[in-house]
Amino acid sequence: MSTPDFATYIAGLPRVLAGAAVLFQDGAGRVLLVEPNYREGWALPGGTVESDDGETPRQGAHRETLEEIGLDVELGRLLAVDWVHFTGHPPLVAYLYDGGVLDEEALKAIRLQEEELLSWRLVPREELTEYLSGTLGRRVLVALDVLAAGSGTAELENGHRVG
Repeated sequence: MSTPDFATYIAGLPRVLAGAAVLFQDGAGRVLLVEPNYREGWALPGGTVESDDGETPRQGAHRETLEEIGLDVELGRLLAVDWVHFTGHPPLVAYLYDGGVLDEEALKAIRLQEEELLSWRLVPREELTEYLSGTLGRRVLVALDVLAAGSGTAELENGHRVG
C-alpha cells in the first residue's frame, strides 16, 4: 500500500516515455517501413508503450504491429534499446524487436490502419537513411548489424552505440 508521502514522491519524479517498434525484413533483406499521416517521414511499425495499462515494451510492439499493419507475429529478440534525449520534451526509451522475415503471403496480408498510416514499402539498407532520419535511421542500421552478428542487443544513446 502506498502512503501519501510516497505517492507525492513518485508524482514528482521525472517522466520518461517508452516506445517499441518492430524490424521486419523481406527475403531480400529490405526493411518494412510505414508512412504515418500525422507527421512527416517514415517509421517502423510500432508506437508508444501504454505503461499505465501495465503493458510491457514487447507487448506494446506486438499490439502496435497488429493495429498498424494487421500482422499478428510472435516477436523475436530485442535488438536495440535507445535512450533518446529531446530538448523541451521528456526522454524516450525506444525498444526495437526482431519481427523476422516476411514471406510473400505475409506481405500480401498487410492491412494498414487507415487512421494513422498512408502507405508501406520495403527499403534496402543502403537507402534507409533517405527515409529514416537521425536517431531512428541510426538505430535501424545498428539493429541490422546486430541481426547480422547473430546474437546480442545494442545499447544506444541517440542512435549511437555505447558500452
